[in-house]
Amino acid sequence: MSSPGVTPNGLDDPGFWPHLGLSGLPKGVVERITDFNNPKQEWRRLFSEVMGTFLLLLVAAGAGMMNAAFGDPISRTAAVVAPGLMVMAMILFMGRVSGAHFNPAVSIAFALRGDFPWRRVPGYIIAQLVGAVLAVLLLQAVIGESASNGATYPAQSTTDVAAFLMEVILTFGLVSVILGTASGAQNIGIIGALGVGGYIALAGLWASPLSGASMNPTRSLAPDLVAGDFTAYWVYLAGPLLGAALAVVAAYMLRGRGGGLAGSQAAQGALFTQPKSPEKA
Repeated sequence: MSSPGVTPNGLDDPGFWPHLGLSGLPKGVVERITDFNNPKQEWRRLFSEVMGTFLLLLVAAGAGMMNAAFGDPISRTAAVVAPGLMVMAMILFMGRVSGAHFNPAVSIAFALRGDFPWRRVPGYIIAQLVGAVLAVLLLQAVIGESASNGATYPAQSTTDVAAFLMEVILTFGLVSVILGTASGAQNIGIIGALGVGGYIALAGLWASPLSGASMNPTRSLAPDLVAGDFTAYWVYLAGPLLGAALAVVAAYMLRGRGGGLAGSQAAQGALFTQPKSPEKA
């Protein structure tokens, strides 16, 4: 006897999934598409990371490219606050899907703390890079200015080492905020979006003249890839990664090992959470 909603040949009853437009599909296919708790739903998380990083780069790289094209109509204040507001909005609307990393340094930090499976890290980083590059390609095509105008470089009056140290410090603060608001010891849920977005804006307001306040290897790499200009890129790769690692050490000093169930859910989203230390939830 066939199960409810399934015809003897294994296809869904035409009236069983009309609201999803999935009538006529095999039941197994429908379950894979609709079951968010299925570990095979990784594609949803990866799409979230592509989409989120795409939107982040639109504003982060777009401001410089807009200024190059239209005579600096966007102030530095607006240019550095916009990415913070965008990250805040994205955490609020899809943080529960992928954890809303949008930054390799964040993905690696969560993995180092034990809240995010290492096997997912490469996929997240690739998704973030794809989203970032697509955004920069779109900006270059629409605005008609080189992607280098949306890149981050050390100020001419400073040194690469000084910019590197600034990126270490800034990313240390950013990842500390992220880890601190996503742990069993101090989990504040989606309100953490205010802290993360606010920190990004504040860091940019005082530090962007020196290094650009990237705090994100993908944010800096995407314009470099499209423009073919990798001037001082090591600053924006090594700086954020070291800052993120130091933030994990600080999180351990403050709260102990791992973020518990709350930290795992914040890092992974709610589709398929694998807590390392559920007793700390």
